[in-house]
Amino acid sequence: MGIATILGLLLGFGSLLVGFFLEKGEPAMLVQISPIIIIFGGTFGALFVSFGIKDIAKVPKLLGQALSNPKTSLRETMETIVDLSVKAKREGILVLEAVVRDEAFAKKNDPLLVKGLNLLLNRLDTAVLREILENDLHVHEQIKKREISMFEAMGGYSPTMGVIGTVMGLIVVLANMGEDSSELVHGISAAFIATLYGVLFANILYLPVANKLTLLLKQEMLGKELIIDGVLAINEFENPMAIKERLLPYLKYAGEKETAGKEGGGT
Repeated sequence: MGIATILGLLLGFGSLLVGFFLEKGEPAMLVQISPIIIIFGGTFGALFVSFGIKDIAKVPKLLGQALSNPKTSLRETMETIVDLSVKAKREGILVLEAVVRDEAFAKKNDPLLVKGLNLLLNRLDTAVLREILENDLHVHEQIKKREISMFEAMGGYSPTMGVIGTVMGLIVVLANMGEDSSELVHGISAAFIATLYGVLFANILYLPVANKLTLLLKQEMLGKELIIDGVLAINEFENPMAIKERLLPYLKYAGEKETAGKEGGGT
């Protein structure tokens, strides 16, 4: 799990609740059914208008991704590519066929790496290989950006729904001005809960999740660029040590330590 994300959510929601209770607020004041219906129903209603059902069905999965760390580090990907380059240089490209057909390998590594190794077996020209892999990279990026835009959209819809909910609540309050004043005060308080919900979830959940997914996408794209460079280098039968030195700078983005280490069999 992404510890920073979990701590951030706990700190964000927790600090607001603590501050509210310090001002002698009561939990029951924050639990209002009608604002919940207006905010979440309105936000997801607008989301359904903006996106398709297949997109929205991904929301729980995307939340899980935001709360987790990348499965494979850039260093692991780099070391895998260097090991493959050693095998290819010693025994020839065809040795990679067994690697590609290994289900465990395919499950553990990025699909782009598996695709690139498959293409290597066809002995494509390096320029053609680069074009195919970069097209795959571009399409993947567009899909991920579309997913992220759902949370950005919710971050925009939610505060607006909060204002709408507050206005609706005030309409009810003004329509009953002649009634008991204590009931009016309660009605005004309930009306502003809608704005609270809208702004709260936009700025502590939806927009931060969008930012987290954007950062994860940047790291993922960097990993895929590393894969493309590595696969192309293998296709050119470059020296494994040279490949490793070429890929080491990619580790800077993820804050992973750059150590060239000892590489076996790089000739």
